[in-house]
Amino acid sequence: MKNSLVLLLLVLGSASARAENWPRFRGPTGQGLSSETNLPLRWSPTSNVLWKTAVPGAGWSSPIVWEDRIFLTSTTEGGAGCRVICLDRSSGKTLFNREVFRQVPRHKERKNSHATSTPVTDGKRVYAIFSCGSIAALYFDGSVSWTYRESKYYSRHGLGASPIVYKNLLIMPFDGSNPVAKPGKWPNNSDEEKLGWRIPWDKAFIIALDVKTGKRVWTASRGMSRVAHITPNILEVDGKTQLISPAGDAIQGFDPETGARIWSVYSAGEGVTPGFAMGDGLIFSASGYTEHVLRAVRTGGKGEVTKSHVAWEARKGVPSQSSLLYVKPHVYGVTDGGVATCYRAADGKVVRQKRIGGRHCASPVLADGRIYFLSESGETVVMKAGPQLEIVARNTIEEKCQASIAVSQGHLFIRSEKHLYCIGTGPSGGE
Repeated sequence: MKNSLVLLLLVLGSASARAENWPRFRGPTGQGLSSETNLPLRWSPTSNVLWKTAVPGAGWSSPIVWEDRIFLTSTTEGGAGCRVICLDRSSGKTLFNREVFRQVPRHKERKNSHATSTPVTDGKRVYAIFSCGSIAALYFDGSVSWTYRESKYYSRHGLGASPIVYKNLLIMPFDGSNPVAKPGKWPNNSDEEKLGWRIPWDKAFIIALDVKTGKRVWTASRGMSRVAHITPNILEVDGKTQLISPAGDAIQGFDPETGARIWSVYSAGEGVTPGFAMGDGLIFSASGYTEHVLRAVRTGGKGEVTKSHVAWEARKGVPSQSSLLYVKPHVYGVTDGGVATCYRAADGKVVRQKRIGGRHCASPVLADGRIYFLSESGETVVMKAGPQLEIVARNTIEEKCQASIAVSQGHLFIRSEKHLYCIGTGPSGGE
C-alpha cells in the first residue's frame, strides 16, 4: 500500500467554511490555512474596521478565536504580571482580563515579549504560557482551572513557541539555553552562556500535560540541539500519528502518546523561529540563523535519517522569522526584509521572487485564495495564491504589528502593539 501522509486538522469543534474557529497559532491546521471565504480585501484605519479594542499590557501572542470569544495574552509591570484576556468576538468588549500568576522577568531579545506564545483552546479551556515557562489553564468564564510551574525556562531570546492540544494532552517544547546571572554582549559571551544557544547541548525537552489536571504525562528528550521557538504539529504517517517538532540543529518526529523519539534529521541552525509546513509526504523547515537553509524532509523514517530523508535544500529567500506556507504545489516564504519567494514544493526550485517591502516576522495566512503578509509597520500585502506573486491589495492600520493574523467567521483579527482590530464589512465579511 502506498505510503500516505494526512495532516490531522486540529479543529477542536465543529467548523464550517462560513464559521471556522481559529483555536491555536496558525489556525485549525497549525499551517496558516483558512477555509473561510468572502473575506475583506481592502481596509484602512477608517474603513472596514468593525471594531478596535485597546489591549492593556505588552505582548506579541497572536489572537485565537473560539465561537464568540477571542483570547490573547499580555504582561504588565515589565513582564511580571501574566494575564489572559478574553474579548467578545462580535463587539470587541472585554469579557475578562485575568492575572493568572506572577513571574520574574529575565533576559529576552528586544523584539520579543514576555507574552509571545499564542494560547490554544479545546473549546473547554484556554491554555496560556509565559516567558518563564509556566502554564495556566482557564475556563471560559475566566476562572483558573490549574497552573503548572515546574518547568523553569530560560532562553537568550526569550520564549516564542506555542503549545498545542492533542486529544487530552497539552504539548509544549522547551528549547532554551543555559541561564546566566548577567547576559553578555555578542560575540564576547562566555562558553557557559553559549550552551544551548551557540553551542549544542542535551537539555532541551518537550512536555505533555493532562488538559484536565495539568499533571505531567510524559517528557521527551531531544538529544543534542540548540535554541528554537517552533510550535509543533501533528500528522499521520503510514496510519500512525506523529508529533513533528523541529528545533535548532534538529527536525524530529515523536510518538505523541508516549514522547518516544521516532526519527531525527540534523538541520544546522539556531534561534530557529519560522513555523514549518507539511504536505505530500514532505516537511518544509527553515533553519533560522547561522545558516539560512530551507530543508524538505521526507516522512516515514526511523532513527537518524539525515542522509536518507533530506529531499532537497534551498538557500535563496529563506525566512529567519516568518513561518512557511504550503499551498500545493508551492511553498511560500517572506524574508525579514520583505522579499517573498515561491518555491516548487517537489524540488525546491525558486519559481519567483518579489520584493513586497517592509520588515516581516508575522506568519502569512492563506484564506479565500489569497495570501496575507502582515509587516511590522501594520501593512498587509494581499496577493493571489499562485506562482506569479500577484499583489491585489495593500492595506494598513498604521500601527506596529508582530503577531500573526487570525481568520474566523468572515473577519480578520489583527493585533497591533496597543489594539486588536476586527476587519470586515459586516457579520458575513465581504470586500
